[in-house]
Amino acid sequence: MKRFIPFALVAAALLLSGCSLFKFNHVHEWKEDPAQAGAERKPAEPAATMISPMMDKRDTLTATGYAVISIQNHRNPAQQRLLAIRASKLDAYRSLTEQVYGQQLDANTTVADMTVMSDTFRARVEGVVYGAVLVSITPVGDDTYETTLSLERGLVNDLRSLYIAHLTSKRR
Repeated sequence: MKRFIPFALVAAALLLSGCSLFKFNHVHEWKEDPAQAGAERKPAEPAATMISPMMDKRDTLTATGYAVISIQNHRNPAQQRLLAIRASKLDAYRSLTEQVYGQQLDANTTVADMTVMSDTFRARVEGVVYGAVLVSITPVGDDTYETTLSLERGLVNDLRSLYIAHLTSKRR
């Protein structure tokens, strides 16, 4: 047993120090540049930041909204169709706003005796969208309308910068 303890300590030391033998370029570590061997060290640049939006990878955003005709609150079938078209357009704008500004989620979970008693979620979208292009409004099946909107990348960047400026002026 006494012989086993020194071997276990040496094995543990080797295992724990094994990770330090490899050089990883994490965001917080320093990257060695052969051209600047004697120069000042600079932090390594991350490959992709969490802050950069997904929009940078696409030229346009598209959003689709849906609405059912038969549940619209009107007795006239023609008016129900018009209300469904309007509702599907608003749903598409909601989806577009969600893509531009994100979605705020509030969640609350109650646990008692290691059992979930209640689990509630609340989602909220807030923002202003201008310059969206109406791509199509089409009936889907007998009882649904589908509306598709698109928004160019330049407008998305403008909307985001205006939103940030609005938030900063609101805090003052």
